[in-house]
Amino acid sequence: MQAFESVSTWRQPVPPPASAARAALIGDVAARVAGLAPGRLRVAIDGLTCAGKTSFGHELAAALRGLGRPTVRASMDDFKNTWREARELGYDRVSGEGYYRNAYDFRSARDLLLAPAAPGGSGELVLCGHDPLTGEDHRDKTITAPADAVLIVDSVFAFRPEYNDFWDYRIWLEVSAELALHRGIARDTAMEGAQEALRVHRDRYHAAVMIYQAEADPKALADLIIDNSDFARPVLLGGRDSGRVRREEPG
Repeated sequence: MQAFESVSTWRQPVPPPASAARAALIGDVAARVAGLAPGRLRVAIDGLTCAGKTSFGHELAAALRGLGRPTVRASMDDFKNTWREARELGYDRVSGEGYYRNAYDFRSARDLLLAPAAPGGSGELVLCGHDPLTGEDHRDKTITAPADAVLIVDSVFAFRPEYNDFWDYRIWLEVSAELALHRGIARDTAMEGAQEALRVHRDRYHAAVMIYQAEADPKALADLIIDNSDFARPVLLGGRDSGRVRREEPG
């Protein structure tokens, strides 16, 4: 089954299987998504920074391919305004407020990724606007998504008003702010140093998501809310779709 991936150099590997319990939950979510419609679908995976969104997206994509659906993977990290633009235009992208308001390139994400991935869209998708590490412009690189493909996008702020109407299914990964901070520091210390990793996650990412939660109330918009605190034992907490009986597509 086809699997389309971003050309971005900011890539995380597919995680190894964590447990039978996790595999079962991922399989349940995949069956829920696949049972929505036979045509193209757009799935958002949201949550705090370091909630485990990218890994969950990789796992969900693999499970959907096991159900016979082609998958397309993308991240809104690949649809940000460039640091060069921030410097040239003089806007804030460093504080929590500035990160939330100014970091993301909403127009490119909507026009090049989300709108053409709709069931009635063209299917000609750009999976990376600007590479977050190199700054290279990839907006001329497209893929053709099959008519039954599922686009899975991981992102903070995925349910904000600029994106929210484009999703066919919304997943929120729940972790505490303390755990998210701990994971973030552990992930970025080697690159940034411990003190800088603490500052960035506390003063930029955490502060930004507090604004997002106050303004958009993302958990109220989620079809599924999943506690992802323990990778081996994720738990379905609720969401608008939590009571639906899942239907598996024939393999």
